[in-house]
Amino acid sequence: MAKMNVLLPDDLQSWTDTRVAEGGYGSGADYVRELVRRDREYAEKLAALQAAIEDGLASGVSERDPFEYLEELRGRLRSADAA
Repeated sequence: MAKMNVLLPDDLQSWTDTRVAEGGYGSGADYVRELVRRDREYAEKLAALQAAIEDGLASGVSERDPFEYLEELRGRLRSADAA
């Protein structure tokens, strides 16, 4: 495991100490690790969303009636819920 030393301004250190004292984290390092994990998950989800948007844009325009397609999707959801 790599080691990193981080200097925090007083207000951020106070915030971190408060979060640890509230019992959600064992230490300030645990809190920072959790924040980094969440940031990584967010970045991965954002990249996946961007890729899906780009795929959608590249796929062109559908000739299907959007309301008919929406009803088809709703029917699939109803079938899945009934199963």
